Amino acid sequence: MKLSHTLTRTSAVFDDPNLVSSAGLVPVMALADAAGLRKLTDERLTVATDKGANAGLKIASLIGGMLAGADSIDDMAVLRHGGTSKVFNAAYAPSTLGSFLRAFTFGHARQLDAVAARFLLALARLSPLVSGPVASTTSGASALDTGGYALVDVDDTIIEVHGHQKQGAGFGYSKVRGLNAILATLTTAGHALVIVAQRLRKGSCGSPRGAARLIGDAVKQARRLLGPDQPVLFRMDSAFFGGPAVRAARASGADVSVTVRLTATTKAAIATIDEGAWTTIEYTDAIRDEATGAWISRAEVAEIPFTAFAAQKTAYQVPGRLVVRRIPDANAERNHAAGQDILFNVWRFHAFLTTAPADTLDTVAADQLHRHHAIIEQVHADLKSSALAHLPSGKFTANAAWLVLAVIAFNLTRAAATTTGQPALAKSTTATTRRTLITVPTRIASSARRITLHLPKDWPWENAWTELFTLGCGPPPAAART
Repeated sequence: MKLSHTLTRTSAVFDDPNLVSSAGLVPVMALADAAGLRKLTDERLTVATDKGANAGLKIASLIGGMLAGADSIDDMAVLRHGGTSKVFNAAYAPSTLGSFLRAFTFGHARQLDAVAARFLLALARLSPLVSGPVASTTSGASALDTGGYALVDVDDTIIEVHGHQKQGAGFGYSKVRGLNAILATLTTAGHALVIVAQRLRKGSCGSPRGAARLIGDAVKQARRLLGPDQPVLFRMDSAFFGGPAVRAARASGADVSVTVRLTATTKAAIATIDEGAWTTIEYTDAIRDEATGAWISRAEVAEIPFTAFAAQKTAYQVPGRLVVRRIPDANAERNHAAGQDILFNVWRFHAFLTTAPADTLDTVAADQLHRHHAIIEQVHADLKSSALAHLPSGKFTANAAWLVLAVIAFNLTRAAATTTGQPALAKSTTATTRRTLITVPTRIASSARRITLHLPKDWPWENAWTELFTLGCGPPPAAART
């Protein structure tokens, strides 16, 4: 591709009152309205004074701006251009939305959490956002066997901020000044991740702080989405290995898969594993033997019975299976390659506790499923490349509300993508969904009290966009007509 030869005779003028840069906002916000976003907000959010007036419309404006790519309060001006006012009413100015967020207290942020939870349930009823009962996925050599579990992951991340006036900003485990956001995601077979719980914390707090309550909320929300009888497996890394977090998951009826720290007790348990108990697994640089079907790999797994927190009273102890993966120590391999032989094999061990029964997840399947926990990092990256690129206010509670709004926008984007019927879009990132379905330019034409959106001809994702538009703005189902 190159510039046209007529470039010297080309000019640009910002003067068309009928152009809209993000035509996809029309069906997506229609989907949000059908799920009751404004109604839920008006019912549950009680921000005082004139700043809190028309809360439903202001929340919808903030969500719409995030969908269009806004990652700061000033960016909300993206909703006030061209012909946007012909398809949307009450798109508030950035200054008004900023004043609204700064009026939030901690209680209002929790009210917004309740809105986000109920809105997700409504989206699941309107779109194939999550599946019903989860079936094991075992087709293919590298397919993930979930054992029939719905997978809930929890992890935290540091959102970097700048300046000394950000309330709650501090240096945490990453040594970066920021605020700490903890998220819980739900994964079901064949569907993209959705976020089922979230909380903003001060930057210097430890990962487990307040996690027990969020874990309980996440399991309850997963059961509301999938049914009370759906088995749930809660996956966590070693930062959350502690009595409160593990017991919270178990008290909610979920099984756990949590990385354990290599303490003296853990090392002593690993030392008791018989050498013949290790099983070779698929891992980095592994090769499958075509004749036997076995993996030729340096990574191996084994398991033994294990009781976590055995030094505490019986009611606080958590019995389960200690699954251990071992790989050759990289330094030993490097020294051996340099001619420095070793007297015995040197291994690196990674151990985790699982309460899943062995007849549901065997040793190899449990290890593979636990490694899959890293998928939550993709959610962190997705949010930080969109609405959470910044925490825009100096006030902590305003930023806490911004995090909840970013989660609502994330889940709404997922729901919109699933309605297109295209698997690739259903699992795409927010940036891809925005590029293909939302930021589609359109020219608005009005005739006989009817608005027509003229979109680009030969748009590659025309069919997907049309499916979304039909769901959000098409006629109601026949049974609902009067």
